[in-house]
Amino acid sequence: MATDPLSSIPDSLVDPVEGFLAWLELERGLSSHTISSYGRDLAQYAVYLDKQGVADWAAVGEHSVSEWTAYLSKADYARSSQARKLSAIRMLARYLVREGLRTDDFTELVSAPKLSRKLPEVLTHEELKRLLAAPPTDTPHGLRDRAMLELFYSSGLRVSELCGILLQAINLDEGYVRVFGKGSKERIAPIGGAAVAAVRDYLTGGRPHFVKAKTGSALFLSQQGRAISRKMVWVMIKQHAARAGIKKPIKPHLLRHSFATHLLEGGADLRAIQEMLGHSDISTTQIYTSVQTARLADEHALYHPRSKEKS
Repeated sequence: MATDPLSSIPDSLVDPVEGFLAWLELERGLSSHTISSYGRDLAQYAVYLDKQGVADWAAVGEHSVSEWTAYLSKADYARSSQARKLSAIRMLARYLVREGLRTDDFTELVSAPKLSRKLPEVLTHEELKRLLAAPPTDTPHGLRDRAMLELFYSSGLRVSELCGILLQAINLDEGYVRVFGKGSKERIAPIGGAAVAAVRDYLTGGRPHFVKAKTGSALFLSQQGRAISRKMVWVMIKQHAARAGIKKPIKPHLLRHSFATHLLEGGADLRAIQEMLGHSDISTTQIYTSVQTARLADEHALYHPRSKEKS
């Protein structure tokens, strides 16, 4: 964490923040980028508290946080920035309680700024069927691309997780793959039958074509025998989407969004979807309930015989 903004404020404000950041790294395994972001936000709040005459986290109350968010709003910070800064303070408050430095969570009753969240685009079942069938199965490249698309959609992986899969991390007999998500958190993702079959075909008829002398244990390989890159996955998906006649803007995350939405439509439990996606917070997963609600509203407006009648 940068020392300049904190050099003139009491250690009683600085030390708990530094302890919290160390805990995020050692216990939670968060990335250095994420920890730096938390550090900047908390340093900004600590400087603000010092200017208000607050010298210790034990003296911080709900009103201090509310006044801080009001200050951010008047300073024209975007709502997303306000929410991020408040999230950092909430996590620090819980850490202080956990460490016995506070007996209460001073952020518990603070309202977060309302965010207008853009609903993620998803593919229909028919569009996905066409996309998954687009790669030819009579070439090594086609077998690889088919296996990647099937596994991507079957397991709801992030593109970085897909590119990072190692041979020893996938168990086709049991139907699961071990991946490392954000913050290097490990999780087990299930693999459906169609994806298992596609990966088996790739391992026997596709991957050997890409293996070179210095090839490692990456599952999906480029023409050079190295682990396939995220950029290559992006290009691959766009090419097959065009071949499948899909007009929607195509991004790799579209398959992950479709995975979650289709599971929810099929009756899957939201907590189970959260675990499969590797979301640390259920609120992140809840966006897919909004997608489902919006789709149902569109269907109702389109097909219900009385939906277009004026009230």
